[in-house]
Amino acid sequence: MQGPGVPPPSASSSGEFAIHSGLNMHASSSPGTVAPGAGPSSSIMPQKPWNQAQHTSSIRSGRHSHLLPSPSAQQQSRPRSTTSTSSSSSSRKEARWWRVRLFRGMINDIRRRAPFYASDWTDAWDYRVVPATVYMYFANILPALAFSLDMFEKTNQSYGVNEVLLASVLGAVVFSLFAAQPLVIVGVTGPITVFNYTVYDIISPRGTNYLAFMTWIGIWSLIMHWLLAITNACNGLTYVTRFSCDIFGFYVAFIYLQKGIQVLTRQWGSAGETSAYLAIMVALLVLMSGWICGELGNSNLFQRYVRKFLEDYGTPLTIVFFTGFVHIGHMRDVDVATLPTSKAFTPTVDRPWLVHFWDIGVGDVFLAIPFAVLLTILFYFDHNVSSLIAQGTEFPLRKPAGFHWDLFLLGLTTGVAGLLGIPFPNGLIPQAPFHTSALCVTRHVADEDDTNKGKAVRITDHVVEQRVSNLAQGLLTLGTMSGPLLIVLHLIPQGVLAGLFFIMGVQALQGNGITQKLIFLAQDKQFTPASNPLKRLDRRAAIWVFVLLELLGFGATFAITQTIAAIGFPVIILLLIPVRSFVLPRWFAREELAALDAPTASPFTMESVGGTHGLDSEEEILSRHHHQQQEQQPASHTGDGGLLSGRGQPVSKRQAAVAAAVLGEPGSGAMNRRGEWSSAEESPVEDELERGELYELQARSAVRRRSTASRTS
Repeated sequence: MQGPGVPPPSASSSGEFAIHSGLNMHASSSPGTVAPGAGPSSSIMPQKPWNQAQHTSSIRSGRHSHLLPSPSAQQQSRPRSTTSTSSSSSSRKEARWWRVRLFRGMINDIRRRAPFYASDWTDAWDYRVVPATVYMYFANILPALAFSLDMFEKTNQSYGVNEVLLASVLGAVVFSLFAAQPLVIVGVTGPITVFNYTVYDIISPRGTNYLAFMTWIGIWSLIMHWLLAITNACNGLTYVTRFSCDIFGFYVAFIYLQKGIQVLTRQWGSAGETSAYLAIMVALLVLMSGWICGELGNSNLFQRYVRKFLEDYGTPLTIVFFTGFVHIGHMRDVDVATLPTSKAFTPTVDRPWLVHFWDIGVGDVFLAIPFAVLLTILFYFDHNVSSLIAQGTEFPLRKPAGFHWDLFLLGLTTGVAGLLGIPFPNGLIPQAPFHTSALCVTRHVADEDDTNKGKAVRITDHVVEQRVSNLAQGLLTLGTMSGPLLIVLHLIPQGVLAGLFFIMGVQALQGNGITQKLIFLAQDKQFTPASNPLKRLDRRAAIWVFVLLELLGFGATFAITQTIAAIGFPVIILLLIPVRSFVLPRWFAREELAALDAPTASPFTMESVGGTHGLDSEEEILSRHHHQQQEQQPASHTGDGGLLSGRGQPVSKRQAAVAAAVLGEPGSGAMNRRGEWSSAEESPVEDELERGELYELQARSAVRRRSTASRTS
């Protein structure tokens, strides 16, 4: 351990890992310097730049690219790796939970992300930004407009089209310019729609000014968001896994399907029976067309540029086509219900944009506090889960995340939205992960699985991480508030809107972990690939119990939102986290939970919150790997293709992959579209990337290590 008065080690010891209890080392840190905020208990070692030529395969994966030392650093770090790990562990034990280091999380987030701000704009010079912008514009604005129909009817016209559009613009502009996680799409969601009209049902009988009451909810929630960000409350995300994220994603997907059905059933009362049946037909055709375009994009039919065009622009072109389709032949005589609009850049009702929040009683001001608590709980979970899923393990990201700073920004937008009398924006599911997926650059390699050996498999090479697509879709939404575009928007039939709801709901269900487990349970065992980790579990009942628990959590969340108690559904969602972390391990074995559940984001992304609870840190894996090498007991293969450590204990694939990535050994590989590891030595089928050119990755200037003691209260 290095005291405050001891100078840093000489250059001859460069290459050692930096493990400390404060901030992480950054790419901009020069050798021999101490990271800002490192305390006396820190162990700081100078670092060397990467040797890119010898580590291209593991860098391209993006999964553990922040963990790779140079080859010379490997030899120097091995004798002291165990000491460094034990020092970090002892430093972590000395920490006390009540010692809250105020602002530490936000400062860390800014320092990690600030060096990448310029590249967030220069990296946008990529074709993938164009289809991502177009798709996000339609995928964000049209569902938001459908939600505005609900709020327009159930809040006595307090929220309309322009209010929802302005809320989407506010979220897009603020988070694209200032957020540490610009890939997250922010707008009006289904849960906040339920929250808004439930508050109206509770408050309106009292005669309280609804918009003024919502303003005070926003102000109190702003204070609570800032308190959570200042006290590093996002460190609680270390307990969030796929279990709670899959349940919430499943719930949101069903909300989309439910809203689509509600849009169609509304046609009987507003437009007549003929219009209602036409809307149903159009909605199903939109669903079929959009789904087929997505499936063709993932198939091996047609040329690659045709597949990519259908995948990128299939849904927007479907919406445009069926908007005009209802005017063909005898359908032009049918009175089709379309989206209602209002005057350009003005509120729906006759009022100024600034809400008179002072026109309310003092008692109602304090009555808004419990509602603000529930809103804060909802946004803490909803927005952070959106951020986690948008930066999931299936996306090889290379730029750091920042949950604390983004929560601070979310509080700011919540307060501003309340003052303007618009819905509170937050992270969108499934739009946020759809945005990241649209920015993925992919390539094809040969599958080495025994069942599909030699078959071409598409893997994600890297993600175009930038801010332009989020900002551009926000500015397009702002332009939609103008008179001419509002007229065009008014032409879109509500049946097309319902079809878009169905597309997004079905796509969200297809990629959900609950759906994947249900498909596994329904499959014939003889045709289930042997590589599926669920097939290796001894207790098949464990899979059934785990899935039933997930469905129970979804059912409880969905059921409560259909009652007057819907205002409390964020509490149920939040309770899923401790249930998974502290209750399920009492019945499920560790190996079963490792196969049934997984971290939502990679260790690189989770650096902002101190890692993932219950997982071995990379330092511990590296220490065991070095210890085994020192004992000179070579690893042997098990019968099922796994590895046995020097002591004869099985090593998980994840641990082997991490150790390979950390040590720069071959085979660290890349991540495919299903979130599985593929060998870096696979023979390429189409080595060109989907955008038609190779992407040259830049070497980092220093090794970034996550400290096991970086969790702060």
